[in-house]
Amino acid sequence: MPPTDADAATGHAPTTAAGPQPAKADTDGEDTLDLRLPDDFGALFAEVTETGTAARADLLGGVGDWGATATPVGAFQLLPVRVERDLPVISRWMNDPTVAEFWQLAGDQGVTEAHLLAQLDGDGRSVPCIGLLEGRPMSYWEIYRADLDPLARHYPARPHDTGVHLLIGSVADRGRGLGRALLRAVADLVLDRRLTCARVVAEPDLRNAPSVAAFLSAGFRFAAEVDLPAKRAALMIRDRSLREVL
Repeated sequence: MPPTDADAATGHAPTTAAGPQPAKADTDGEDTLDLRLPDDFGALFAEVTETGTAARADLLGGVGDWGATATPVGAFQLLPVRVERDLPVISRWMNDPTVAEFWQLAGDQGVTEAHLLAQLDGDGRSVPCIGLLEGRPMSYWEIYRADLDPLARHYPARPHDTGVHLLIGSVADRGRGLGRALLRAVADLVLDRRLTCARVVAEPDLRNAPSVAAFLSAGFRFAAEVDLPAKRAALMIRDRSLREVL
């Protein structure tokens, strides 16, 4: 069953497939983009280091360089995932029954590893991260280019829309207001570091009322219901233009 606390924010299973589906349009939206990468993508994607190893860049302005930010619940930082370091803890979180209901990644570590590697070995449009609160790993995040994601086929995407997925790892960290505080902080980080991004978006499962409530409390607005391949989702949007209002 979903958690009973509105701040748990554990249900943000990513979109894994694509196909035309109807959606209730956001009235201030634009036509949905295709998923074509920019012409200069190759130059953005990889550079050669002094060791000759390809150092892959993300398409989000270097999430790993965003640094720590002050929040009402402590200093918070997004740390890009390293499989050899982070796989055990992320896999354990994915096997929590509350998380597994929405993320659908329960099982041995190989299940979680495949999910992480699909992003880490991909084109840089999605960056999996560990969330550190006062230096303590306590959450898992995916920061992604929503305009280049299959999600863009299901809502009126705009250039540089940036998406977030979130789970709070420990039961002890749920029900304390962390979800809404960290969602607001991460959305602010995105808007501060990605000046070309006008909107932060998310698509929690409609059944996950605590997650939807956490987004609303964090300054997101409910824009539409969208039918995704694996779920019916609430399209949540935090607008740069409404940042000081909501």
